[in-house]
Amino acid sequence: MEDDRLVKLRELLTENFRPPEIYMFKFIVPNNNQAHAMAMALFDESAQVESRVSGKGSYISLTAREMMVSVDSILEKYRAAYAIDGLIAL
Repeated sequence: MEDDRLVKLRELLTENFRPPEIYMFKFIVPNNNQAHAMAMALFDESAQVESRVSGKGSYISLTAREMMVSVDSILEKYRAAYAIDGLIAL
């Protein structure tokens, strides 16, 4: 069973996403090597990923643009992201 965040996201994507299309992911992760590496591993080499450290240095903001071929492929990335301790999806 999908959690409520993914159910709502599936509904929005089904209405608005027309694959194949570039999709933008935005995440905030704690500023530690493990969380950052796990978040970066979510994306293929072809993805354009920008990261920026917060003003106090506690967090890293990640914006990734990647070509996605289906709603399910997007949801799979979110499922994997939600397993990263401290990650916030925007």
